[in-house]
Amino acid sequence: MYINKIEVTDKRFNLGNGAGSDAVNDSTQYAYAICELHTGSSIKGIGLAFTLGAGNDLVCKAIQYLSETLKGREIEELMADFGSVYRSILDSPTYRWLGPHKGVMQLALAAIVNACFDLWAKSRQVPLWKLLLDLSPKELIATLDLNYLEDVLTIEEAENILKGNFTGRTLRNSVLQTGYKAYDTSVGWFNYSDEKIKENVARAIDRGFTAMKLKVGSDDPQRDIRRAKLVRAEAGDKTTIMLDANQKWNLPQAISICKELSAINPYWIEEPTHPDDVLAHQTLAKEIAPLKIAAGEHIPNKIIFKNFLQAGAMDFCQVDCVRVGGVSEFLTISLLAKKFNIPVVPHVGDMGQIHQHLVLFNHVAIGHENLFLEHIPHLAKYFKNPANISGGYYAVPAEAGNSSDLVTT
Repeated sequence: MYINKIEVTDKRFNLGNGAGSDAVNDSTQYAYAICELHTGSSIKGIGLAFTLGAGNDLVCKAIQYLSETLKGREIEELMADFGSVYRSILDSPTYRWLGPHKGVMQLALAAIVNACFDLWAKSRQVPLWKLLLDLSPKELIATLDLNYLEDVLTIEEAENILKGNFTGRTLRNSVLQTGYKAYDTSVGWFNYSDEKIKENVARAIDRGFTAMKLKVGSDDPQRDIRRAKLVRAEAGDKTTIMLDANQKWNLPQAISICKELSAINPYWIEEPTHPDDVLAHQTLAKEIAPLKIAAGEHIPNKIIFKNFLQAGAMDFCQVDCVRVGGVSEFLTISLLAKKFNIPVVPHVGDMGQIHQHLVLFNHVAIGHENLFLEHIPHLAKYFKNPANISGGYYAVPAEAGNSSDLVTT
């Protein structure tokens, strides 16, 4: 199955009514830069990168530039040594200067890589999770690029993590019957009224959710504290509540406000300060313990994840395959996090479509803890096979590919 044409599409979706709002993003326009790998048959690979509107155009242009070398490639031959292909695209001399390994070019890479994995799974007529689970450790590692990680994770160590967890697969395979637990992120968007939040909490509990998230980061910290207490009162003590500041605070603010917010016993505080500031996260983690830090939504590559893990600056790794360099780098970072014994709970810029596959692989093959996966429902109607949430769980996807096909309009 040869790639004979590459098509790039800029798709944007207006949410409205406060959905998607947070402390630093008033825009409620979600967008995908989409890479389509055509094969001359009805099968095509779809890859997504997530943005918030106008910048999507830049990512689409970058996809066009970076994907040229894939034309004429046969998918099995391409994926047999995809780690090398990945690095050659990543380090293209003409474009590396624009990163390296971050920003517009990294988002473009995500769309391209995700399209390759989607096409591979579709060519074998299996869901992405099954494709990945069926690969031997050596075959899986061949799809990754561990360059610059050798000081903490060698190829041999990565293979040993997979081999060492192989015997426990039978027990962990139960997740393929139960599905993967979800948490509701849409309960407490930043611009929602108190009444709207109360209604959403009650609705989430009725739908079987036992975990949910509230956006914080108000100019007036007392608003955050009041709303956090409101969610705790409405949800009850047995419900898991996460708080997300979306990078709003500087370090002194984060220390002060997190200590006050700890009164509601949050499961984590997400993105409490600037996502590049490893040392601030390290300091904050020490200051607010036992309150835990989740980070990764805006961490663009495996190197910065490595630094966070080395510094003890994150308690939950929120790597997102439509932010880093696609499925390949997501899996690399998952192995890295396993080495440091840090759970992976992805951010879902893909609305959970691809990540519902990846968390199954992470749990069964790598031995990551079966926690929960973020659920954002606002774009479900645009996907041909939207993630199916029932009783607070993601159903295991059965369709071939990575679930990224959108409805044509």
